[in-house]
Amino acid sequence: MFATIRGRIIFIVVLVLASAFSLRPRTVTFRTGGGDTPVREIEVRRWGLKTGLDLQGGMHLALEIDQSQGAIADVEDAIDRALTVIRSRVDEFGVGEPVIQKIGTHRIVVELPGIDDPARARQLVERSAFLEFRITDMQNEFMNVIPQIDDALRRLGITGTGAGSVGTTSAIEQLLGGDTSNTAQSDSSAADSTFLGDLSNAPGAFSALLFNGQIPGEFLVPEEEYPRADSLINLPEVQRLIPRGKVLRWGREPISQGARSFRPLYVLESRPMITGEQISDANATLDQMFNTAVVDFQLTRSGGRVFGRETARHIGDYMAIVLDGRVEGRPPIIRSQIRRRGQIELGNSSLQEAQDLALVLRAGALPAPIVIVEERTVGPSLGQDSIKKGMTAGIIGLSLVVLIMVLYYRTAGLLAITSLAFYVLFTLGGLAGFDATLTLPGLAGFVLSLGIAVDANVLIFERIREELALNKTPKLAVDTGFQRAMPAIVDSNITTIITALFLFQFGTGPVKGFAVTLIVGIIASLVTAVFVTRTLFMIWLNNRSATKELVI
Repeated sequence: MFATIRGRIIFIVVLVLASAFSLRPRTVTFRTGGGDTPVREIEVRRWGLKTGLDLQGGMHLALEIDQSQGAIADVEDAIDRALTVIRSRVDEFGVGEPVIQKIGTHRIVVELPGIDDPARARQLVERSAFLEFRITDMQNEFMNVIPQIDDALRRLGITGTGAGSVGTTSAIEQLLGGDTSNTAQSDSSAADSTFLGDLSNAPGAFSALLFNGQIPGEFLVPEEEYPRADSLINLPEVQRLIPRGKVLRWGREPISQGARSFRPLYVLESRPMITGEQISDANATLDQMFNTAVVDFQLTRSGGRVFGRETARHIGDYMAIVLDGRVEGRPPIIRSQIRRRGQIELGNSSLQEAQDLALVLRAGALPAPIVIVEERTVGPSLGQDSIKKGMTAGIIGLSLVVLIMVLYYRTAGLLAITSLAFYVLFTLGGLAGFDATLTLPGLAGFVLSLGIAVDANVLIFERIREELALNKTPKLAVDTGFQRAMPAIVDSNITTIITALFLFQFGTGPVKGFAVTLIVGIIASLVTAVFVTRTLFMIWLNNRSATKELVI
């Protein structure tokens, strides 16, 4: 097939069509909105060749395991598992051409091109998404230790500063939130809960902040007292008094009763009935009756058996849904056995927030908390500037190559320039066909491979000149020149490809982008220099007199 000019032309046409097909415009769908803004889908037409963070703008995050709450035994293993979870989340989030990779043994780098909502992306990446189902304190065991907590706080110099309290404010109290002696009492009648200050004649610092909730294990704290109450319950002296087998968890959102806002505090069983590790699927929907966002989930078979067994034992009890250490909504009562399907009500949350929660539940929880140690945002204007400068450098370089080739090699130089046009098309089409991302270092690799393509033509033309100097016919000189130049061209290009493969294997994101573009460019230069340029010579020689002198 390649022995004839017709067969060669057909093959070149096939390559051109394949490259053009890879570069065809495609429709990409983006979701915008959320919160108070309606969620909308926007369709944008883009060329098949995708651009990276440095060319189209976006977000760069560097993540590490957060060990501030306690050391992690195997940080590298936690990083590896976190990498898998984050990659699943980002893939479902729908970001085009994300870069998610492990750097060293303790860091993950996430690059999200084209992000228009950095806050949402940041929350999606760093959210732990650890889900638990726990039974509330049905026996109200915590109620019995509240007087002991008050006594422990008095020994620390922290006296009652809530409703009905008298006395002075200590330095420790000021550190924990200051004198609030009048705030808890004001408008207390607006709450439909019972104040716990009657546990002792002089209510203590802790009991003065609490009101009875509506279900077992629920207490209400005035929203303005929430920071102070949280400081108190995290004191070691208070933690030691919490009944064995019980834990305290705050509600995620405050609730309103009368004219006041309260933060719910729940006393829960320390052993969860089940965790989110057994979730196999989760989807966000709108409750048609109350028009609120909910997340429907489905458990694995083994998880369904455990959940069914546990809920059957606790019919009539209240079950709290705990996500990342916060109780979602008010715990529902278990009225019958629940097996593989369930629902999480998100109250006033938007549908987009429900969709994000469903996404992270499907991807799984992070094995350990992570913290963002570096964050950069690349604006689209900076990306456009990079593209403009890269194109300017490419055009200047290509123009100089064209000028030198035409002046030095004349007609043969024009043939080489024609083959370079095919080289550009094949390189860009190859990158699009391999679904590669063009980055700023990739542009450098493209310009470098352009020089390599020209170098191959220079080797061929110099060999042809040597054959013409031996008084060979033009056709024989061209055939011999291509044959003798071939070993040098193949050797130099193969060694460069091997080097680029090492860069790809051991390099980071920008280095990999350079390596990919260089490899595709070298392969395209081989095809154009050895095949396309040879075909153009065959066509030119076929349409001229056999005795006419060939000038190179």
